[in-house]
Amino acid sequence: MKRASMRFTDNQEEDLEAIRNLPDDAIDTSDAPEILDWDKAKRGLLYRPVKQEVILSLDKYVIEWFESADSDPEKRHETINKVLMEHIRDCEFPANKGSKEASGTD
Repeated sequence: MKRASMRFTDNQEEDLEAIRNLPDDAIDTSDAPEILDWDKAKRGLLYRPVKQEVILSLDKYVIEWFESADSDPEKRHETINKVLMEHIRDCEFPANKGSKEASGTD
């Protein structure tokens, strides 16, 4: 394991080595319990990508389909962006195609 350039005293090195050698069941995690239920977790909750406004010419059918899916124009834009992002991820990571993990959607 490579460490940063921080220097430790001999006592600190001994303490770190003792901690490294502790078995998992000897570590007290009561103040930070493991979260086992990730059903409500949201991927990318704090990440906000930079948006760039563009003008696109789309087939009429495509526009009508998205209009029927989302009556709110702002939500429609988000849905179109989400579909395009999923397509990009499917192209970049074909082994994960269609998976929730690959798309980052919930």
